[in-house]
Amino acid sequence: MTKLIDPTAIIHDGAKLHPSVRVGAYSVIHADVTIGEGTVVGEHCVIDGLTTIGKNNVFYRFCSIGGNPQDKKYSGEKTSLEIGDGNTIREFVTINTGTTQDVGTTRLGDDNWIMAYVHIAHDCQIGSHTILANSVQLAGHIHIDDWAIVGGSSAAHQYIHIGAHSMTGGMSAIRQDIPPYILGAGQPYRPAGINSEGLKRRGFTPEQIHAIKDAYKIIYMRKLSTIEATEEIVRYQKDHPDTASVLEPFVHFFETASRGVSRG
Repeated sequence: MTKLIDPTAIIHDGAKLHPSVRVGAYSVIHADVTIGEGTVVGEHCVIDGLTTIGKNNVFYRFCSIGGNPQDKKYSGEKTSLEIGDGNTIREFVTINTGTTQDVGTTRLGDDNWIMAYVHIAHDCQIGSHTILANSVQLAGHIHIDDWAIVGGSSAAHQYIHIGAHSMTGGMSAIRQDIPPYILGAGQPYRPAGINSEGLKRRGFTPEQIHAIKDAYKIIYMRKLSTIEATEEIVRYQKDHPDTASVLEPFVHFFETASRGVSRG
């Protein structure tokens, strides 16, 4: 392990690093940190807090990972951060631990691409295969589902839920929940269709994409209430059993939306 850790790096007693972990010059790994096999920590990084990091992650230079939450109610409670496998985390990214006002743990899944200057605040729950472009700013308690893409310099209000396979354009101000599959942007954010190209790339069939387009029309073009739109999608599922499963995320999303759904 010694050969893989730069002599200027500081590894505190108690830190648990797999023998294959690489640590660059002047980085600091604190005592309650666990890092899994094959992970690379670049130069001038700080990894702090009760932080568990999985396998084959790459942290570029100047990351600050596992710092205390930026919440004035925080008073030193032992909260945590969990990061999965295969994530790429670019320069100057900050990810904070959770708070006791929520689940107490900030989570990042697997195979996420987190670009430079992104901030992931306390208690955020980020799924897998997401892309957060440069300077995305996430307030606390935000949930982002698998395969979502958030464009550069976008900012999201606390407690926002961003659905799976959605794509948000850059410079967006996200103040309400974004359903799965939706394409949109703006200040404030407005929906503009479905993420058809992304769905094709991920193996969705033409029939499934057609069903998602029909659901989009129900939600956004018929001026229905959220409850009415959900009921209409459920009826659509019964009439189209072959594609019903791809619409279930819509139904679940509307049933659990906490900040209202972005309707344009």
